[in-house]
Amino acid sequence: MSERMAELVLQLGFIIFVVRICGRLAKGLGIPPVLGELLSGVIVGPYALGGLALPGFPRGFFPLEAGPLAVSAELYAFAVVASIILLFASGLETDLGLFLRYSLAGGVIGIGGVILSFVIGGLTGAALLHASFTDPRCLFLGVLSTATSVGITARILSDHKRMDSPEGVTILAAAVFDDVLGIIMLAVVLGIVAVITGGPGGPDALNASGVLGIAGKAFGIWLGFTILGLVFSKKIAAFLKFFKQTFDFSILALGIALILAGIFEKQGLAMIIGAYISGLSLSKTDIAAVIQERIRGLYEFFVPVFFAVMGMMVNVKEIFSLRVLIFGALYTAGAVLAKIAGCGGPALLMGFNLRGALRIGAGMVPRGEVALIIAGIGLASGILDNQLFAVIILMTLITTLTAPPLLSVFLKKSGSGTKKPVKGDDSAAAAWEFHSLEIADMVLDTLLKDLKAEGFYVQMMNMDEGLFQARKGDSALSITKKESALTIETSQVDMPFVKTAVYEVILGLHDTIQQLKRLSDPRAMKQELSSLEGRSREEVLSLIDPEGIILGLKGNTKEEIITELVDLLDRQGKLLNRDEALRDVLQREKTMSTGMEHGIALPHGKSEAVADICVAVGVKKEGVDFESLDGEKSRLFILMISPKKTSGPHIQFLAAIGAVLKDETLREQVISADFKEDVALLLQRGS
Repeated sequence: MSERMAELVLQLGFIIFVVRICGRLAKGLGIPPVLGELLSGVIVGPYALGGLALPGFPRGFFPLEAGPLAVSAELYAFAVVASIILLFASGLETDLGLFLRYSLAGGVIGIGGVILSFVIGGLTGAALLHASFTDPRCLFLGVLSTATSVGITARILSDHKRMDSPEGVTILAAAVFDDVLGIIMLAVVLGIVAVITGGPGGPDALNASGVLGIAGKAFGIWLGFTILGLVFSKKIAAFLKFFKQTFDFSILALGIALILAGIFEKQGLAMIIGAYISGLSLSKTDIAAVIQERIRGLYEFFVPVFFAVMGMMVNVKEIFSLRVLIFGALYTAGAVLAKIAGCGGPALLMGFNLRGALRIGAGMVPRGEVALIIAGIGLASGILDNQLFAVIILMTLITTLTAPPLLSVFLKKSGSGTKKPVKGDDSAAAAWEFHSLEIADMVLDTLLKDLKAEGFYVQMMNMDEGLFQARKGDSALSITKKESALTIETSQVDMPFVKTAVYEVILGLHDTIQQLKRLSDPRAMKQELSSLEGRSREEVLSLIDPEGIILGLKGNTKEEIITELVDLLDRQGKLLNRDEALRDVLQREKTMSTGMEHGIALPHGKSEAVADICVAVGVKKEGVDFESLDGEKSRLFILMISPKKTSGPHIQFLAAIGAVLKDETLREQVISADFKEDVALLLQRGS
């Protein structure tokens, strides 16, 4: 065992260096890094240099193992974990709002591409293998032909400044459908294959009704888990946030993906389906972006190892055999034509002309990560042999290499891609150079948060590319961050909005930096702190006034509760501008929920709509979902608004009221009190 573990760690260390070097070389040549990582595995794998005898390694550094995998079980296990991380991250990146909002055009085009690719891929396999369409090998070849690598397409569109064009928006929306539909089809095919290979009666027992029954069961399992995940997503997020530290709950989220992946494998479905559903369930929660960031290190380590291991399983002799080359050429041609016709055809019905339809079809051609994962599943299960695996590797390489120049040719042809002029045909670009990676990151993060607050759907293309797209109605923004520069492309009509949004972000960060500078000055710090001197906890809590308390709040949502408390302050004459105060508090709430634990919520914010700090207290015994840390409904609400530009006991009040409410008995006394005076007295005295 110790000898095998020593070999494993040596192999992993070597792979890490090889994939990084080959990935960089590929990127320098203008080739997607994933191809460099895949080819690195082919070169150093057991069928090539890895099988050569070396001192201390008589069978080679990567010896050829018995069985279909060619690599050791330990090394393949790393590839399996990597595939789970990859699909979990893909699920997190899936914008469900975008999926639903652009369901018509994206859905029609995505479905067309998936169905035609599956049919042509399966029929090509049936013709060349002299088998029936329901042969497991043909079904796998059909599913393998459906997957699209949107990251490659996004980079091409960005290079041509067309991500915000009607074709670009449609391609990216259709790719979301492509991912979801591909996962569903994999679940269905695995269910059918399980019966064909191991069910009673084998293939002969599989009639039309049997196929529909198996497909329905597989689809039902996928749909059931997906619905449960989405329905309980906030509860899951609340449970994860119970662990407070972002690294803790991010790793636990990955733990959920691993558990669900194992459950799906036990049910005869692929692990990656469970992993994708886990990510999809958390994609709309407020911790999705944090999880993406925190698992990035694991992603960067495991995923390149996965591509290298997939390359190692390619038999070099087989890939250059005449049969594989012919099969691969025909299968690849079918895969390319299926996407161009399957996506381009429906595009003609959705308002695009032939030029636009060809652009959309070409943009859906690249295959990538998901195809390789499915191929690995087929090889490991014995459904695919070395020759078919080599065919799939050829298809992945060729479609990924040919798609960029093919799409570039269609994009370079001048003219609109739509039958009628639409917003987006007259695109414009604006660029900002910040000369600092940190400042560029801050501007980008703040801008994306502001766009989400404005109702935009923000989509990250993938974890390796600094590419984002934001959409709202017919407005589309393509955002690219490269080093310390930020570039945004949109229509001429929307460009004034973009420049104003970036200006507001820069202005806000400037004000923050100036405030930090003031605080770094000892004299300013002393002056800032002097405003708190002499204020005891009792004095700070005296801000709570019986007239500013509501014992029976009527609101049933977070927004309604906050509005009710703001209106109370307005009736008391404490607000200079009611609408502005409400907007500032709700804006703060969008950043992160102020729902605490034990039924307490502390909504607060800074606003120019108040001259002095003011407080309102409300009780709703039935409770309201406030997205609290422990997932419980909030019953006691303490709203605080303080001036933006003047110092005051903002933090001191929050700390003081938090200390008082640690007492469980006191909390219950406040919530069950019958008179406002009792509530004020309990909170002021803390007893």
